[in-house]
Amino acid sequence: MAYTDRVKQILSWYTSDSPGTLTNLARLMNTGTLAGTGKFVILPVDQGFEHGPARSFGPNPAGYDPDYHAQLAIDSGCNAYAAPLGFLEAIAGKFAGEVPLLLKLNNSDSLAKVPNPMSAVTASVKDAVRLGCVAVGYTIYPGSGARNEQYEALREIIAEGKSYGLPTVVWAYPRGNMSKEGETGIDVIAYAAQISAQLGAHIIKVKPPQDHLEQPEAKKAFEKAGISTKTMADRVREVVRSAFNGKRIVIFSGGEAKDTPALLEEIKQINAGGGFGSIMGRNAFQRPHGESVKLLKDVMNIFAGKA
Repeated sequence: MAYTDRVKQILSWYTSDSPGTLTNLARLMNTGTLAGTGKFVILPVDQGFEHGPARSFGPNPAGYDPDYHAQLAIDSGCNAYAAPLGFLEAIAGKFAGEVPLLLKLNNSDSLAKVPNPMSAVTASVKDAVRLGCVAVGYTIYPGSGARNEQYEALREIIAEGKSYGLPTVVWAYPRGNMSKEGETGIDVIAYAAQISAQLGAHIIKVKPPQDHLEQPEAKKAFEKAGISTKTMADRVREVVRSAFNGKRIVIFSGGEAKDTPALLEEIKQINAGGGFGSIMGRNAFQRPHGESVKLLKDVMNIFAGKA
């Protein structure tokens, strides 16, 4: 399809990147129901690795099959399907070219309880090239005692990805030296988005920010600058502004399972605040197929301004 003005505008923010990287960013923006809008709905299925199979797929047993998730992404019109190495190796050949694939290069599990959270590297940029992916993904934990090692590894991954024309999506999930509430506090989430952008992320994934200020220094700064945090739209607006004044793509996770009205209201707030989209896993694939497709299409309609 021809590039829309919005797609051209977003690509203009990444002028240091090669034509190959820009082409893959464009493919993400020109695929699916939201093609051409500059908005994203991505289906991520790394939860089997992160949380375990029963917790992830028990509510909808069809999800134990890797084929199910790729087909769900296609049926619902997602911009892309993201997963760890095993799930993508199981489906890449069968669904070649039908939906853009995003390889998650690192993962953690819920079996170990460690003081300094850090995901293990479980795949490579070369794996992504071999499987025909259009991007790679990597998780960082700002606030972890191991964050320096994560940042340094991410920089190497971004550089290698660029050498193959692959953009990088960064999962920025603060945790470690902060309260549980602080992990989604607006000051912490905005800071994580800034760190990700400074490290060179093309797309930044964060959790929806809550009306909580974790750092005393940040609280003073927010109050002095008169930054509003009362509504989700206000907070999303500040997170997007923190990613180079909105010149980096910021998408928001679906988070814990919630009922449909609450989920759609959150999506409306994310859209109102200028969020670029949603990356929604459990809230989608844990429902029966028909319900999942309808939910994802309803989310896409919100981001497209049709609801």
